[in-house]
Amino acid sequence: MTHRHPYPHTDLQEVAHRNTTAAQLLAALTRDPLPLLPILAHVIAALDDIEALIDEVTGLRAELASVRYQRANLLAAIRATLAADHDGDDDPLYYVRDELHAQTHTAETGGEGR
Repeated sequence: MTHRHPYPHTDLQEVAHRNTTAAQLLAALTRDPLPLLPILAHVIAALDDIEALIDEVTGLRAELASVRYQRANLLAAIRATLAADHDGDDDPLYYVRDELHAQTHTAETGGEGR
């Protein structure tokens, strides 16, 4: 069975390319004053918003990846804690404390990982 990503990503580079092409075509149409000029102005304004949205989506993807990484590390620490407790370790919560400390330190220093 093929593993599919649960949140497939849109190809933002392709979106940006199509946006640029559409903006260039519309700019060419606006050089000839037609009755469509007010409509084209609205379409061009909408196309101008796409670049900002692409930047925002790119940032959100990076943030999501970071949160997933942190979650995976916390889950691993929880599993290690449970295994250590099962094995009778003197300090099974060490793993959770260590991971929480690492994530807090990373957040305070603005880093993305270890």
